[in-house]
Amino acid sequence: MENLKQILKQHKLTQEDYTKILEILKREPNLIEIGIFSAMWSEHCSYKSSKIYLQGFPTKAEWVIQGPGENAGIIDIGGGYGAVFKMESHNHPSFIEPYAGAATGVGGIMRDIFTMGARPVASLNSIRFGDITQKNAIGAKHRYLLRGVVAGIGGYGNCMGVPTIGGETSFEDCYEGNILVNAFTLGIVKNDEIFYGRAEGSGNPVIYVGSKTGRDGLGGAVMSSDSFSESSKSLRPTVQVGDPFTEKLLLEACLELFKKDLIVGIQDMGAAGLTSSSFEMAGRSGSGMILHLDKVPMREAGMTPYELMLSESQERMLLCAKKGCEKAILEIFNKWELDCAIIGEVTQSGKMELFWHNQKCAEIPIAPLSEESPILNRPISTQATYLEAIPALDYNTLIQQNPNAIFTTLLKSPDIADKKWIYEQYDSSVQTNTIVRSGSGGASVIRVKENGKALAMSVACPIRLCYLNPKEGAKQAVAKVGRDIALRGGRALAITDCLNFGNPENPEVMWQFKETCEGIKEAAKILQTPVVSGNVSLYNQTNTTDIYPTPSIAGVGIIDNANKTLRGKFDTQDLCLYHLAAKSCQLSFGGSLAAKLCANSIKGEIALINLEAELALWDFLQKTSCYLHSAVDIYQGGLAIALSKACIIGNLGCKLTKKLSILELFGEAPTQVILALKAQNENNLLNLLDNSLLTLEKIGILGGDEIDLGEIIVPLNKAQRLYFDSLEQILESL
Repeated sequence: MENLKQILKQHKLTQEDYTKILEILKREPNLIEIGIFSAMWSEHCSYKSSKIYLQGFPTKAEWVIQGPGENAGIIDIGGGYGAVFKMESHNHPSFIEPYAGAATGVGGIMRDIFTMGARPVASLNSIRFGDITQKNAIGAKHRYLLRGVVAGIGGYGNCMGVPTIGGETSFEDCYEGNILVNAFTLGIVKNDEIFYGRAEGSGNPVIYVGSKTGRDGLGGAVMSSDSFSESSKSLRPTVQVGDPFTEKLLLEACLELFKKDLIVGIQDMGAAGLTSSSFEMAGRSGSGMILHLDKVPMREAGMTPYELMLSESQERMLLCAKKGCEKAILEIFNKWELDCAIIGEVTQSGKMELFWHNQKCAEIPIAPLSEESPILNRPISTQATYLEAIPALDYNTLIQQNPNAIFTTLLKSPDIADKKWIYEQYDSSVQTNTIVRSGSGGASVIRVKENGKALAMSVACPIRLCYLNPKEGAKQAVAKVGRDIALRGGRALAITDCLNFGNPENPEVMWQFKETCEGIKEAAKILQTPVVSGNVSLYNQTNTTDIYPTPSIAGVGIIDNANKTLRGKFDTQDLCLYHLAAKSCQLSFGGSLAAKLCANSIKGEIALINLEAELALWDFLQKTSCYLHSAVDIYQGGLAIALSKACIIGNLGCKLTKKLSILELFGEAPTQVILALKAQNENNLLNLLDNSLLTLEKIGILGGDEIDLGEIIVPLNKAQRLYFDSLEQILESL
């Protein structure tokens, strides 16, 4: 092959990779085959840098129906139903083209859910940007990116009729060159009507359904497996363009298809398009496949086999049908005005054989492509030397500041301020099952009409903690989403993750990744929240600057009685306020929001989590939820901000009856919450704390029209203006 060196470079393949390809094929590859190997061996598809650290994740429990390895994970939620969920990243495309990138990220994760036979019923997102308050080109860029991403998420989800009910948005300088867009969707399925991504049964037809294939998204998987630089502006053609109206038709057509015994398996054409879907379906079953690429529905003239295999055009599925059912399948998709074409069949050859107008144009053995894909044991640092360049946090400077000034700064910051400008662009009430939506604080909740229960879900990542101590930060991320669910009166059953990191060729990034995985494993095991699905996004780096390690964790749990969902707002006069915390709780300013916004550095010792105490807190909340009126987590900004937000949302003042120091007001630590209850119920709680890992202390009372935190006294209406209006003012005034 001429210009082999240049071709390999364009496909992000090394000479070592090429040698392995020669061994597998026992001949020289053609360009189509190089493109296929490039896509399937990309970081995005093969997990070659991360695979060795993902082994050992807890993935099983009696309530887990499907763990990692399929399109999404599934847990049993009772009554013969399962919850199907997963989270994935669409970071690189969203930075290049925010609307289309975010929209197709939402579309892709929804297809992963309904491919399993489930109807999507709720979505969350975790989105992260640079500092939007800057009055310079970077600030303007990220305000533009925020607007585009939010419009893309809202536009696609709203058209699909799937409520977006919660999420997390944060702003850090480390995301200036690489924003993060992580999308989560959950669906409901009957446990005896689950479908899997498999192709088996010699002679069974392979059917293409959905939109026609174009050239959009070519090389998307490979693009997402590299860092950004100034030349990345030319990558816009690698971003897919979605059509939610077509996806809605595809969803309904697939759900109709699933009601009939017509198919063996089904797979979304996601990253690497027809290549990944066909190889994965055949690979899971040890089968072979013949594809006639000239039969693929096309929307552009002159398309080549190479383009058809690697296009990432959206809203497409690949089916393995039962032989003899072709006509019935064609009728369903024709009714929904979708393209549907028989493009191949299952074989027992163990090979992928591609034809173009009856001429074989590529042939690759399927098992070796995946089984012999590169597994890299990249160099790894032994410590976080990147922290040496950061000045240490000056605690004295922080605690000597005016507490009113700290309070105001935190409450109106984009990290804390209400995100109504974002979530009001999302339809949260469609399908009429939403019990707790965005803006309520903590976990979001939907009713499951099929069994009378409710599902609580939350997404979080304490990014500054993960930067300072990746293992500890990861543990606290898992604990945070489970605590949010417990504060709704539910119990977390499983998690999905989206592991966002910088360049894996940097030994310190690989150290961060290893430490993060160890933290997730430890927390998931002790907290009994197995990992049932997930995603890895590497190369989030621009011009040698890596993002903070950002392991976004989404948790899902069950509330047995939907009518007894706990609220996260303080809205009832004269209730008493209690601080429930681990006895081991040691507050710190290290990695805190107060340190970020009001001090010279975030670098300092962070508060560590006791996972046994965390589990005890979940158990305690479950046992006492009948005595509680409402409850909130203490997270960013410490007790002062957690209490104030709950009062602001509940439109009621409060008064602390215990004098608290600056550290007690704004310091941060895991495993601590604020409870609101009637005074006569105090003993019912205290009786459960004998020989416990937890402590309970009365700290205040609800009522009035002021937020009275001792040295900090703010009229409720002023606090509400700061909280509800600040983000919109930033976006409209700059």
